[in-house]
Amino acid sequence: MRVFPYFAIFLALSGSIAVGQASITAPAFDVASVKPSLHVVGPDYNNQLSYSPAGIIARNVTLKRLVAEAYQVQLNQVSGPSWLDKDEYDIDAKSAVVGAREQQAAMLRSLLSERFKLAVHNDTRKMRVYELVIGKSGPKIRATNGGESPVTGAGFHFHGDLRRFADLLAVQLSIPSSDNPAEPARASTSPIPVLDKTGLPGIFDFSVDIHPELGTDMFALWQRALEDQLGLKIESREGNVTVLVVDQAVKVPTDN
Repeated sequence: MRVFPYFAIFLALSGSIAVGQASITAPAFDVASVKPSLHVVGPDYNNQLSYSPAGIIARNVTLKRLVAEAYQVQLNQVSGPSWLDKDEYDIDAKSAVVGAREQQAAMLRSLLSERFKLAVHNDTRKMRVYELVIGKSGPKIRATNGGESPVTGAGFHFHGDLRRFADLLAVQLSIPSSDNPAEPARASTSPIPVLDKTGLPGIFDFSVDIHPELGTDMFALWQRALEDQLGLKIESREGNVTVLVVDQAVKVPTDN
């Protein structure tokens, strides 16, 4: 039978790949402090995370947010115990080597594995999602070159890549319409994932001027603002979405 020679070749290749992977050292931050936050601020104020060429600074950030950042997925694509989205941590991580966002994500994966004993696996689930795509007239925003002054203007200000903007949209679109303007709007506990399908790389800095209207839901408001102000739009579909399942993690990170 011809099956056996191919199977033998596969085993040989698999063995050589495993050896090669074992010899590669995972990228890691040179110095990192990871501690539980002294004061828990809750979902309305937590997950303050910023990148710089030399590292990451996070305040009151949940492990769910850290996992999403490390594996470059949406918050709603991370599945695990409920405490992942409740316990908050402070992180200061630095590297002497200036790294791109992808390299810093790899460093963050190493940090989570070392300090939180994080273990995950990928799964696929069918669900309804929104896709952030380019509008008919083309994008009206462009990536910054790093030396430009921040955009100032009315409305909501955003600075970051479009994957994080899509993550923010997922929360915004889950806010139901209200007939009482005096009542504060609150996001749903299970927002629909928004996936960045624009294909636009880089860091963006822009403002979106959006005003709540009685009887108009957030999806309609954002769809209008995205098209008119950013040259983007949202499309709804149902399909298979990759989900990152947390198999293991500890609540208290190991010593710094």
